[in-house]
Amino acid sequence: MKKDMTTIKQIRLNSLLDVATMLLIEKPTASMNEIADYAGIGTATLHRYVESREQLMIHLGFRAIEVVSETIKGISLDEDNYENYIPELIEALIPLGDKIYFLAHDASVNYNKEIEGADQKLREPILHVIQILQQKGYFQPHIDKEWIMDVLYSLLFLTWQQVKNGNIAKNSAAALVVNTFYHGFKATE
Repeated sequence: MKKDMTTIKQIRLNSLLDVATMLLIEKPTASMNEIADYAGIGTATLHRYVESREQLMIHLGFRAIEVVSETIKGISLDEDNYENYIPELIEALIPLGDKIYFLAHDASVNYNKEIEGADQKLREPILHVIQILQQKGYFQPHIDKEWIMDVLYSLLFLTWQQVKNGNIAKNSAAALVVNTFYHGFKATE
């Protein structure tokens, strides 16, 4: 899907895609003109990078997968300590909540076979760890691992949003998500 671009043009496109993602989370129906205005560029400049809104959405899907994938690759998977993977994953992915939200909620991800395949590949190591943690008793074994993954994605987005809005301190966000993910809201006895 991606054309060969110069490094500078690719950096500019990535920056534009990151800004567009943030706007589209707030206003999913934003027009190309609104996206260009939000990015601080002219509509003609936006069209130099993408020909249409549909093409923009496809680029956004691939950008989200690229950023999340690179982050996930940086998390070590120690087979002796699978239980450490999820907290490290949460810590690393909270700042990418906008990308996570886009992958989980945007229709273009679900209707583009190439993006859908890349997203499924992105999820595989996490789903594998969830399955291992189910076997080890950290998660209930009868709950579908895809459901657990979707709950995790939702928590990551909500936390990103709350940190962005100043409702949760950035430094305590990961611990809050880990605790919520593993224990819910049940009071300890």
